[in-house]
Amino acid sequence: MIGVQLRPSAPLPGNGQGRYPKGNSQAAGRGPEGREACVRAQAGKVSLGQGAMGNSRSRSARSLCSRFLPEEQAEIDRLFDALSSAADGAETPPRSFSLKALQSHVGEALPPEMVSRLYDSMWWGDPAGRPPGPSGAVSREQFSVWMWRLLRGSSEEKSPVVLSMISAAEGPVKAREVQKFAEDLVDSVVHVLTHRQELRGWAGKATGAPVRTQALAAQLVSEMKLPGGERPQGPQWLDSDCDRAVIEDWVFRVPHVALFLRVVIHGGLLVLRGSLDLATLVPERQVEPGRELESLLDVLTVIFLSSHLTPEQRQRWRLLFASHLHGQSFSQLCGRVTHRGPCLALLEDRGGHVFGGFSSCSWEVKPQFQGDSKCFLFSITPSMAVYTPTGYNDHYMYLNHGQQTIPNGLGMGGQHGYFGLWVDADFGNGHSKAKPTCTTYNSPQLSAEENFRFEKMEVWAVGDPSESELAQGKKSVLDADPEAQALLEAAGRTRHSEGFREAPDSDSAAA
Repeated sequence: MIGVQLRPSAPLPGNGQGRYPKGNSQAAGRGPEGREACVRAQAGKVSLGQGAMGNSRSRSARSLCSRFLPEEQAEIDRLFDALSSAADGAETPPRSFSLKALQSHVGEALPPEMVSRLYDSMWWGDPAGRPPGPSGAVSREQFSVWMWRLLRGSSEEKSPVVLSMISAAEGPVKAREVQKFAEDLVDSVVHVLTHRQELRGWAGKATGAPVRTQALAAQLVSEMKLPGGERPQGPQWLDSDCDRAVIEDWVFRVPHVALFLRVVIHGGLLVLRGSLDLATLVPERQVEPGRELESLLDVLTVIFLSSHLTPEQRQRWRLLFASHLHGQSFSQLCGRVTHRGPCLALLEDRGGHVFGGFSSCSWEVKPQFQGDSKCFLFSITPSMAVYTPTGYNDHYMYLNHGQQTIPNGLGMGGQHGYFGLWVDADFGNGHSKAKPTCTTYNSPQLSAEENFRFEKMEVWAVGDPSESELAQGKKSVLDADPEAQALLEAAGRTRHSEGFREAPDSDSAAA
């Protein structure tokens, strides 16, 4: 799950049906009377009023004030004031704003389709649940409740808003509408991060970007449970009805949906941006100075993979090996990835499939299996998925080189000659065998062909290097020749110069 730093706020009051009881719109803070009551509530001077109406108004005013911290509510109010003061025609009622005003404020930060979806869903912010007036303008009250539901609300409170984003029509929506919404949402995340220049070194849209957008959207939708508990399967499921209960369950079990909406709102509307820590969403990309790299990873892929790592591993990713920078050499691969901590390795076969594996421990050249149950295999193209250990065996990682009687190569899952992912020591060749799935990771065949060829392979260290890893990075003659280093390790020979080096300077350590 992706970590996001949010400030604590009190829970949103409701009636258990996803909206406020009718008749509380005035009491909830609309207009001068409600705002005055809000101020009195903050000062602890709200009187109970006269009769039930006074009680209702004061309680609702306190509830409104408790949704956000005072400074947060002030920022939301400033945004609303800016939107409602925009000159977009005399047809917009006072103290409200139109779609045109929202479009003008957002500009090119979000795709037009997503701006319209956001605006349509704001009508759910009316506590009385009333449909919009003839002008379709959004009031302060609607806007504040809408912000709460999407940024602070539970899955129950978010679901009606998400449902109204998917379709403006009443009642259940079709699964194909959910899929289109998911594609628009994923595309909007890339769009706003690119527009705000918050990609942290990654490409916004790599080669095959539409395919990856669709792949991640399909992965999100695949987690949905249709009525009766069925999972989406086959093209016929697109005609299935998805009611509010289905959407609520989806939002609850797939945290990416709510997270992506927060990214869109914070970045698109430029509001409460301090409450979202992008460093836990998009790791910083680190490549050797002066080296140009067109990576197999783009920002969508990075977001997807980083969500399966620990918070410490999401901060920075350092390139250890790239075949188009360091050569088509298995010895170079071994020399650059061993003793470097947890890594992500991925490659692209000649069939266009992109896939790889996460090693939770440092790679070591040895004839035994290594690693632990935190390892996993993954697919990026043509579909996005992560495959975790089954517990059947402990064949998580394997790296060997220079041996005569046992296989030489890099493998994850399965067994000798039948790996879930195998990169042969004859670099450029590999296999992914699964009939029907890999015994270690329950993964299917990841490559286009069981035995495949590839040209592009990358390995990224995730997280900051430990002291022992920094020590391994100190320079020597052998460091300049990874092939010689790997052969020594494979032969079980020690490096006698270890421990007699000077401490690296800050530049070499950073590199």
